[in-house]
Amino acid sequence: MRKKRHEEHEEHVDESWLIPYADMLTLLLALFIVLFAASTVDVKKYEAITKSFEEVLNGGTGIMESEPSTMQPQEGSFVGLEEDPEEDKEEEKEKEEQEESEEELEKDLNKLEKLKDRIDAYIGKQDLDAFLQTKLTEEGLLITIKEAALFQSGKANLTGDAKELAKEISSLLVTDPPRRITVTGHTDNRPIKTSQYQSNWHLSSERALNFMTELLKNKNLKPELYSFTGYGEYRPIDTNKTDAGRAKNRRVEVLILPYNVEN
Repeated sequence: MRKKRHEEHEEHVDESWLIPYADMLTLLLALFIVLFAASTVDVKKYEAITKSFEEVLNGGTGIMESEPSTMQPQEGSFVGLEEDPEEDKEEEKEKEEQEESEEELEKDLNKLEKLKDRIDAYIGKQDLDAFLQTKLTEEGLLITIKEAALFQSGKANLTGDAKELAKEISSLLVTDPPRRITVTGHTDNRPIKTSQYQSNWHLSSERALNFMTELLKNKNLKPELYSFTGYGEYRPIDTNKTDAGRAKNRRVEVLILPYNVEN
């Protein structure tokens, strides 16, 4: 019984003819598709293709050797899209405006540099280098005044010498046209809580306000272009772990802005 089943298992029909048969059907299908496509193609295009093949077969000018033809872009195609002249003009205008703005900014920075030289000359003449410094930054011309030149410790009222200093600085701030000026107050991180000042925020803000008020006693300055802010202890320029570092942090800063800055 086992031998008979084994023999039946080995008997099978030879199906190797299916592979070439399937290939032939595939080729016939492809042929019919080509014939159908050729029957629906434009007559002129078909004649051009036929002519090209004839030239190649007859040894004439081949496809690769023929003169390149110029493609005529169709309407709505990517090749046929034309640049908008109005858009080009707008881009050119924006570029010119940007270049003009950069040129104006460079000229303005040169003016601020000259103003810095004037202030530095005054500082050197009055021997105030230990109390005043100037620095030209990306934001504008920064004048830093140490607390010792303006206030008593823990106070916001200007001393007599500080009022004279404010008067001299105000004369240096007169420009044509006028510039925007911001005055900011800063303290160290030692806490303060008195009946007059509840925190370093209050102390730094009142110091900035009092110094700005003294500057604006100069009638040649425009109050509408001035503003003040108190930052308390939160923008130190040195460490608060040493007496020297804390002394640097207790300061008033006057920032002279470029003309292109609106606020």
